[in-house]
Amino acid sequence: MGPLLEIKGLFPPGDPFEPDKSMAKARVIHTVGTSTRSRDEFFRLLNGYGIKAIVDIRRFPKSHRYPHFSKESLQKACKWQGLDYIWLGDLLGGFRAKGYESYRKSESYLKGLAQVEEISRREPVVLVCAERFPWKCHRLQVARDLEAKGWKVVHIIERDRVWASKEAVNTPILGEE
Repeated sequence: MGPLLEIKGLFPPGDPFEPDKSMAKARVIHTVGTSTRSRDEFFRLLNGYGIKAIVDIRRFPKSHRYPHFSKESLQKACKWQGLDYIWLGDLLGGFRAKGYESYRKSESYLKGLAQVEEISRREPVVLVCAERFPWKCHRLQVARDLEAKGWKVVHIIERDRVWASKEAVNTPILGEE
């Protein structure tokens, strides 16, 4: 699992997920895995964290087992939910010929990171991939690169369970200093 720290009590007991309207200004980016969730569960989860835009970083955004997470279905559902949907799997998706570590040095990858930062400055964003746990997914590497650029990255596991690197947990959110 690496240097990850569980953050409990993100929301006070009984809190019906009051979204934090300042998240885009706070330099926080969330990540989440679609995993085996239902469409309703997925959108309730995102709503609970105040997410306004989904940035899909799956290289191949198809799911035969969970067709509601295929790119076209997810785009339509996002529109219906009032969320922006941006697919950046061409720039940030995994499964690269020479490996993801070497791909992270490419101009395309850096362009994708810059786009995530630009979107995140405007509205609360979640990076989406398929794996539930970030330590089993390339979004952990994307998160580390965003943290190196000063972003706090919070990985959503469940409604009341998130993970963040120890460095991110100890880094003050912009405006909290």
